[in-house]
Amino acid sequence: MSRPDGVGRGMDHVDIERQFTRSDGSYLFARWGRPIAPVVFGVDDATLSIVKGAIEAVVALADHRMTELDPQLGANMLVFFFREWRELSETPDLDRLLPELPELVVRLEAAEANQYRAFRFDEAGAIKAAFVFIRMDDALADVPAEDLALAQAAQTILLWSDTAFSERGPLANVGGKVLLNPDVAAVIRAAYDPVMPAVATDPSHALRLAARIGALGG
Repeated sequence: MSRPDGVGRGMDHVDIERQFTRSDGSYLFARWGRPIAPVVFGVDDATLSIVKGAIEAVVALADHRMTELDPQLGANMLVFFFREWRELSETPDLDRLLPELPELVVRLEAAEANQYRAFRFDEAGAIKAAFVFIRMDDALADVPAEDLALAQAAQTILLWSDTAFSERGPLANVGGKVLLNPDVAAVIRAAYDPVMPAVATDPSHALRLAARIGALGG
């Protein structure tokens, strides 16, 4: 996870377009199309409260909704904390939710990755489910639970590019306190404005997002 590196500097439409342009060059944006029903595995009660609190905070920022139960899926945001990727292969029924799980575990082990997010989409292309995998290696063990939870919540509230946070993470150090980066917060808030589409594949969407940020005073 990228460490907090300072307050937001403001993003124009080019910066925003980059946040949703994938490594293959395609532009793809999506937000949640239904209330979020999270469940967290592999943590104690204190950490569970922290993780759910971070999700609630980001959902409130987006002016979206949470629920106890998704009528179709039950839980639709599944967050897993573990030590080794192979533990996922031992999780009952997870391969039914993620048919690509065996190949994914091999790939993530080879890359020595410490986090991964997978999304599922409804017929319109909006997010309907997310799987968040966090391998607590030495690097993440040094990150406060509050910071780790907030970063994951921010990266799951939208379908960001796979390279969006490779250089600068979603958090910022503001007055000695780690918070959501103001630039990231502004994009999230604008992205969930009712006048904005739930899904977009045209880069001109970034222009609309930039304009919305300005209109909202972000």
